[in-house]
Amino acid sequence: MLERTSEVGATVHPEDEPSPRKRNFGVTQRALRLALLIAVVIPLACLCGYGYYDYQQRFHDAQAVTDRLARVAQEQAAKVLDLNQELVVRLLAALGDRSAPELRMSEAGLHAQIAAIADKYPQIQSIAVFGPDGKMVLSSGSFPAAPVSIATRDDFEGARSRHGGIYVSGPLYMIVSGDAVFSTSIARFADDGSFLGVLTVALRRSYFDEYYRELTSGDSALVVGLQRDGGQILVRYPPVAASELGRVSGVVRRAFEQTLNTDLRNGTMRTVSAVDGVERIYAFRRIEQYPVLAVSGYSIAAIYATWSRSFAVLCAALLLPCIAVWLLLLFSLRLLWAEQLASERWRDELEARTLAQQEARQAQRMSALGNLVASVAHDFNNLLMVVASNVEIARHKGYNNLHNEMQTVAKATANAEALTRRLLSITRKQPLHNEVIDFPTWLAAAQRLIRTALGSDIAFDVDVAPDVWKALADPSQLEIAIINIAVNARDAMPDGGRFLLRCRNSKAETHVGGRHPGEFVVLSLTDTGLGMTEETLRHAFEPLFTTKAVGKGTGLGLPQVLAMCQDAGGTAFIESELGVGTTVSLYLPRYVGPDLTADTSPAETTGRPLSDATEVLLVEDNEEVAAGLAAVLDVFGCKVHHELTADDALRYLNAGHRFDVVLTDVHMPGRLNGIDLAEQVLHRWPTQKVALMTGYAEELDRAKRLGIRVMAKPFNMVQLASVLAKE
Repeated sequence: MLERTSEVGATVHPEDEPSPRKRNFGVTQRALRLALLIAVVIPLACLCGYGYYDYQQRFHDAQAVTDRLARVAQEQAAKVLDLNQELVVRLLAALGDRSAPELRMSEAGLHAQIAAIADKYPQIQSIAVFGPDGKMVLSSGSFPAAPVSIATRDDFEGARSRHGGIYVSGPLYMIVSGDAVFSTSIARFADDGSFLGVLTVALRRSYFDEYYRELTSGDSALVVGLQRDGGQILVRYPPVAASELGRVSGVVRRAFEQTLNTDLRNGTMRTVSAVDGVERIYAFRRIEQYPVLAVSGYSIAAIYATWSRSFAVLCAALLLPCIAVWLLLLFSLRLLWAEQLASERWRDELEARTLAQQEARQAQRMSALGNLVASVAHDFNNLLMVVASNVEIARHKGYNNLHNEMQTVAKATANAEALTRRLLSITRKQPLHNEVIDFPTWLAAAQRLIRTALGSDIAFDVDVAPDVWKALADPSQLEIAIINIAVNARDAMPDGGRFLLRCRNSKAETHVGGRHPGEFVVLSLTDTGLGMTEETLRHAFEPLFTTKAVGKGTGLGLPQVLAMCQDAGGTAFIESELGVGTTVSLYLPRYVGPDLTADTSPAETTGRPLSDATEVLLVEDNEEVAAGLAAVLDVFGCKVHHELTADDALRYLNAGHRFDVVLTDVHMPGRLNGIDLAEQVLHRWPTQKVALMTGYAEELDRAKRLGIRVMAKPFNMVQLASVLAKE
């Protein structure tokens, strides 16, 4: 890709051109991105912070609920057990130290008494008295007592081993009624200490279940119950199947073991329930004087579910407006991006339009200058042609002792011819002699001239890439262009410096200087001189513009450089910085194909010598030029017929006259010019030999298409002889 810092000669800066309003899109984009970041981070941070706080608060609230429920359950169980203990004391007093046979003798009265007590309290399922052998003696639920023995039950052995203390059993099922109960038992002893049996009061689990259901309001997330110190579940709401009680009791015991072993009166813990596999936070409270704990639990999943629903509502309430703000900021960023692209396209289009306007104005100036120079050059070349023709004739005649004088005239004529060609090259009206240039070889031969132009005080280096491509250009014009740049560099380095010529390949992926993308050979000529100002850069390629003192610059050097590059299909750029130096880059299109020679060079065609019988039709509107050419042709031994205009010449040919060669000027008055005449002649007489003469090549491409030889005025006798020679 071709890159440039300044494209002088292809860019103008008209004062009246509109330009996009300058705006720092980067600052605005950063501000919007920062606002978007703040709009995202702060609400999310606040939301996360509040969510964490809310979850912790709900967790603490759940702990408070479980602790409160455990306290209420403790108080209710303590009242029931205290009442139960009072009943047991009254019953023991009523039974006294009577033995089992004695009790059976009074069974009817005692049954009525204990049945009345049992019926009075809803929590009591039954009251029973067992003898020392474990067999039932009295029962509030049946008369006579059922033949039931509890000798093998742990509550029988536990009560007897306590010697008067209340023993709380595990969960039981009444054999007769099938009710789910747990019992409080106390041993009876005689005054002599003999064991009389056990008094048991069976408490209904359903009584506690109903109370806990009302206490929890049926909330499935809550669990309330009673548990023995050993870990067995006495009561649980929601209820658990009786078949599961024994299986899970050991698991519950292990879960509470660490807490229970500390002999705490109350506390909290977090564990997974072995009953239903739900993780809960638990609060427990020990019931005074009884080996029973009141336990309540709250499901962690329920806490999270409640929190997540609340948090989701909060997120919806907060994030919806936040999302609207985010979308607005994103939309603003997208609009800004689109505005930036539009601004860039506007600047590109403005630059392209400005470039086109500049090129159009440059073309107008060049056209006007070209017309002026071409008109002057045409007449001047005719004058030079007269001088050159007469010098050739004088040389042919031996000068007659005027050799030195005629050589001076010939040298002055050559210098005037070079100046004319230089002017015409700027206006692009000079016939080109394009050739394929192999730069390593060509630059090696051109170094001597470049060193001479630079002078001895300036170091000169050449850096040519080994794989540099070939290019198609006019080698003489390219040489003049490099010499012009070298002379400018020398003038910019009055105290000496360094001049570097670099040759590289370059691929242009975008339009450069109005040219299509393609492959170019780039000649970069860099000096370490004074550099140029921006004003000088803008006008550097304009014809007749110069910053040199009067008499030291013509303003034709850099315009010739640009004209040469553009005629070859490339362009030229200048990069310069004051106090650092200047780089002029010549872009010449890569040539791919067979080697070419200049098809407009008149000196390269060979043929047989002229014969005395060669007849030439000379068409020239300037009689002095015609007279000089006729004299030269006469020296060659040719027979010449002269016509002033192409119209007269065509009529003369139509009249039946034939010639070996038709030699015609290009620019002549009348309806037809020289190229028109050549077209008419070749169309009617295809074998007719035609040659053109011109001081500038305004229609050179047209002549090339016809395959006609073109000689640039002034030309010498060798060139003329080459054109007239018989092939």
